[in-house]
Amino acid sequence: MTATQLYYPDRMGKIILQAMEEILGRNGLSAILNLASLTDLNHCVSQQEYNQPLSFQAISGIHSALERFYGPHGGRGVALRIGRACFERGLREFGDAYGFTDLAFRLLPLQTRFETGASALASLFNKHSDQRVRLQHEEKFLLWHIERCPLCWERSTDSPTCQMAVGLLQESLYWMSGGKIYHLEEIACLACGDSACTIRIEKMPLS
Repeated sequence: MTATQLYYPDRMGKIILQAMEEILGRNGLSAILNLASLTDLNHCVSQQEYNQPLSFQAISGIHSALERFYGPHGGRGVALRIGRACFERGLREFGDAYGFTDLAFRLLPLQTRFETGASALASLFNKHSDQRVRLQHEEKFLLWHIERCPLCWERSTDSPTCQMAVGLLQESLYWMSGGKIYHLEEIACLACGDSACTIRIEKMPLS
């Protein structure tokens, strides 16, 4: 499969673009889309009925453009913030369907909420997009393996680069735990030649 054959559906695509606008502002969003040669997406953000899927090629291009525009360190920091904003918007879009907003979920013990929420989030991506996520449980860690990743699709980097995914997971765990902070780190990346983009999550919160 090529990047143009792999997609996030329209609802996920709009979440990313609107989260970018929230963090970067309209002019910043336009600058990144122009740099990524995706000028045609500028008009999509404000459309009430956005019905255009977002290809892996486009998503990877956006991630790359952030690093070129802000520098590798700055760009990854901005991507982290965009990822956090994506979860907030995604919760409104998918939260009811996946039980995140149910009172029964909110009343589960913390560790059960952690595991149930992570599984539901992985299922959301696996069911609704061409991204593929596999969870691996260890004694102290949960490993979030992205085996088909849009953020670094067909890229080559010297260090893990999928900070938008890290940000989304950070915000999801903060919300699901009722305000607790978890330590997350991307320890492997397809762009570095690894077999998957792997984010290691400590199961016990820092606070």
